Amino acid sequence: MENFKMLAKTFFGFEEILAKELHILGAQNVEIGTRAVSFKGDKGFMYKANLSLRTALKILKPIYQFRAFNEQSLYKGIQGIDWSTYLNENQTFVIDTTIHSDHFKHTQFVSQKAKDAIVDQFREKSGVRPSVDKDFPDLRINIHIDRDQCTVSLDTSGDSLHHRGYKTATNIAPINEVLAAGMLLLS
Repeated sequence: MENFKMLAKTFFGFEEILAKELHILGAQNVEIGTRAVSFKGDKGFMYKANLSLRTALKILKPIYQFRAFNEQSLYKGIQGIDWSTYLNENQTFVIDTTIHSDHFKHTQFVSQKAKDAIVDQFREKSGVRPSVDKDFPDLRINIHIDRDQCTVSLDTSGDSLHHRGYKTATNIAPINEVLAAGMLLLS
């Protein structure tokens, strides 16, 4: 299988612990960022990372990068992706957005514009469009804008990894499980 770049998101201050976890699992090209660690692996490693990493919140697979400095460039950039590779008109999706930019102020606006670009692409090709489902989407898309660099990623984790579903009953936790695991590994 072919290796590809992935990004593990975490809490600020846990980047080094997460990088160590990735090294132990066998990740390649591990690089520490801010609240994230990038690495390379194949599809099997992606599943392994989702199941095994204790200090990761999500595992993202970047699929496209472009410059976005206004509404039109954002729409055009999202339209530059062939969404039929990842989604069909009968499926649902949701978009999560993170922004660190002077050009864009509201994550909701960016998510809405991206949604418009995706559904317009399907409507132009087939006359039918996929729907948004915020609770149980078939595809979760992550958009990160840092200044004018827009990175579009597929969320391979779904819900945050501290909701892995291995418990049949839970109680209100006083602390996030990823945070607790990170604190234990730091001590």
